[in-house]
Amino acid sequence: MRKRAVFVAVAAIGAIGAATVAAVAGPATAAADGQAPARPGPAVTVQLNLDTAAQHGMVNEFQRGEANVALAQCPGAGAGSASFSSPVLFFEHYNFGPHVGVEANVSADALLLTDTPAGRYPLTVNCGGNTYRATFTVPAAQVDRVPAGAAKAGDGSLAE
Repeated sequence: MRKRAVFVAVAAIGAIGAATVAAVAGPATAAADGQAPARPGPAVTVQLNLDTAAQHGMVNEFQRGEANVALAQCPGAGAGSASFSSPVLFFEHYNFGPHVGVEANVSADALLLTDTPAGRYPLTVNCGGNTYRATFTVPAAQVDRVPAGAAKAGDGSLAE
């Protein structure tokens, strides 16, 4: 009786483990020719900027006054095979290859178009004929200079 209880417990644990693996892997899709199910390919990602050791909260946030970079993990990316697009960004200086600190193999400098208002905007990457999307935020512009004649704290202009 004891051997049978151990065997049943091991079989139950094995079944739970198999169900967990199937749930994590997601549903399998059958190959077109009726062969074994196809394995899903590598994940494609797209984002604007990356967090650093010293500064967090930069991912998908446009940084005014700083360099901004669009990044994507695009299997097989090479010149002409992957490109970024956004209604408020211009992209230049594409770089194909691995990047330090983020899983990406394509990047481009992202420049904000003039007079873009604060808001949320799409960032897409065309990768292997498919389009993948992220959303990023553009913060409101800060005042660059003090208007002429404005009071300045600490300069005595408000003293009577």
